[in-house]
Amino acid sequence: MEFIQWSKDNGVPVGPGRGSGAGSLVAYALKITDLDPLEFDLLFERFLNPERVSMPDFDVDFCMEKRDQVIEHVADMYGRDAVSQIITFGTMAAKAVIRDVGRVLGHPYGFVDRISKLVPPDPGMTLAKAFEAEPQLPEIYEADEEVRALIDMARKLEGVTRNAGKHAGGVVIAPTKITDFAPLYCDEEGKHPVTQFDKSDVEYAGLVKFDFLGLPHIDHHQLGAGDDQQAAREERRAAAGYRRYPAG
Repeated sequence: MEFIQWSKDNGVPVGPGRGSGAGSLVAYALKITDLDPLEFDLLFERFLNPERVSMPDFDVDFCMEKRDQVIEHVADMYGRDAVSQIITFGTMAAKAVIRDVGRVLGHPYGFVDRISKLVPPDPGMTLAKAFEAEPQLPEIYEADEEVRALIDMARKLEGVTRNAGKHAGGVVIAPTKITDFAPLYCDEEGKHPVTQFDKSDVEYAGLVKFDFLGLPHIDHHQLGAGDDQQAAREERRAAAGYRRYPAG
């Protein structure tokens, strides 16, 4: 991947490799990753196997502060009409939908807050699950007409798309214009286009998603130990009988 080498050449810290892509020896040979899968006994089959339906991909980690520079470089190289980030849709979850409906209905903050706090904070929580997990919810639902009206409305709106955002790392690079595959959406300033298809739909439309992940702990200070780590790797290879041959 050209943009990884460009990043290293232009002072953008890049992670050594993460996820299933680190199991590819070809990726290591092409300097896409910095981890030798033979040395660390990584499984190639996690990256590519006959039972995998989706395209294999690499999670590439960049310094948070300079990640946008890499995306700008990719857009300059392949054409801004061919490069875009990916949209995400926020939905109205159980707690949030109670708060939103309560605010629209004009209920006092304390009234709404008391109800929403009865919803357990577990991942994937729904109003139906909350009614089973928290005995007080069905009690106040039956006893208070205003609570009943609020929750009935919340049930109708639960799961509805609330807002649009940008995928944390997803970038698509199209062989032609992005608009040949997906419509685009821009922010209020008309900048930073993202696909109107989410990550699943862009793949269904024939585009390949690249993950450009910005991580705060990847910085020059942390990667400064790279030379020492490389020397240690060379010593381990020599002890194991590996030989390094010059390119070409």
